[in-house]
Amino acid sequence: MNTKQPRRFQHASFQGRIGIARVDITPPVGVYSRNWGAAKHDVADSIHRPLSLTVLALASSADAAPVVLIDADLGWWKTPATYDEFQQRLHAELSLEPGHLIFALTHTHAGPPLMQPDASLPGSDLLQQWMASLVQRTVDAVRQARQSMFAATLDWHTGTCSLATVRDLPDPNPDKARYLCGYDPDGEPDDTLVLGRITDEQGKLRGTLANYACHPTTLAAENTAISPDYVGAMRETMENATSAPAMFLLGMCGDLAPRYQYVGDPEVADRHGRQLGFAALATLNDMEPAGRSLVYSGALESGAPLAIWKHQPVQASSELSAIRSTVALPLKDWPSADELERQRLACTDRALEERLRRRRDIRLGIGDGKTFDLPIVAWRIGDAVLVGSCCEPYSVLQQELRRRFKDRTLICMNLINGSIGYLPPATLYDTDVYPVWQSPFDRGCLETTLEAMTGVINDVLSR
Repeated sequence: MNTKQPRRFQHASFQGRIGIARVDITPPVGVYSRNWGAAKHDVADSIHRPLSLTVLALASSADAAPVVLIDADLGWWKTPATYDEFQQRLHAELSLEPGHLIFALTHTHAGPPLMQPDASLPGSDLLQQWMASLVQRTVDAVRQARQSMFAATLDWHTGTCSLATVRDLPDPNPDKARYLCGYDPDGEPDDTLVLGRITDEQGKLRGTLANYACHPTTLAAENTAISPDYVGAMRETMENATSAPAMFLLGMCGDLAPRYQYVGDPEVADRHGRQLGFAALATLNDMEPAGRSLVYSGALESGAPLAIWKHQPVQASSELSAIRSTVALPLKDWPSADELERQRLACTDRALEERLRRRRDIRLGIGDGKTFDLPIVAWRIGDAVLVGSCCEPYSVLQQELRRRFKDRTLICMNLINGSIGYLPPATLYDTDVYPVWQSPFDRGCLETTLEAMTGVINDVLSR
């Protein structure tokens, strides 16, 4: 007797209730927006594209507490304390359970920095007014998403996009034993694109999500406009084709960025966004209908023996659970925040002064201890798992996680619920490369995080 299971192709799916809402979070012209050490400007003089904040609320049933995923066109939090204060206000306003909120940054480098007040900086007053309004806009969007939830199915499918390239380039100058932060033609980037599709009970497309690992660093020191970088045109491309809101979920891109970047021309960012948007649309159009799997149904004898596959109904999983864990990561022996501030005040080089400012802010955030308890979040969303942290791991982390869980769809994310530093592989700690000397984390932290995330994924799957 043949006891083999039927051959089938089936998307990782979730069936439950879903709500989507979006608000505009564009800051005013004149706001402090210097994110590059080489920048000669301090404030934004124009708006390339609006910045947006999109909320996805998910619940297993009408009476279940939802989890909330936020996609915001923001860069990074200057200190963990800045995000902690922001998060506490959100939890208080929204009565969210611990672990049920993911505030994800698209990581644009052409927006206002998320920082504490600093009256010495031009445009700081506008920055603080804008940041104060950000809390209420977020609260309003979350409430709108939760109030507009509908019965829906979320399916996932994996495709590819060639926008991302490896950005650790051995310096072509033989006298410089270092790596430059830019396109390496010999690199082998992770091109994985994970596409989520939301459909309602009538089969109408209600939203999409694109999980992709690539730094939004098209626009750099020469750019003086507020911009979501490539993410804005990606969303526009998707939404023009689908008439449904599109979300962007940044993958683990510590070593990945566009081939052509660090420019002042916004059209280059738009071109990159269209490239990713078209790749996402191709992946979307490669999907089977919602609520259907493709099952082998037998052979048809013709001029050739034909394998016949047919669609069959499938019941999607309604499992939805969240875990928040921590892992202790060893820290480098950096100077104290006070010492870094003294060095900054004595520095006369504008670019080096910005580096010291950032290192001081990181030191303030991590404290003077020997380790940092890195939060890790994992959500089971039906057959798929979303996992991430506030760090910027190299893409090898998501590649290894997907290898370990090859029968699972994983949505791997950077810069969720805060931002703190890079996680490069241990082998890079013997080289002069920016993500190593920028990071407060010591050798081996990526590998430690890999094991911790593996354990958290196993835990959320066993619930």
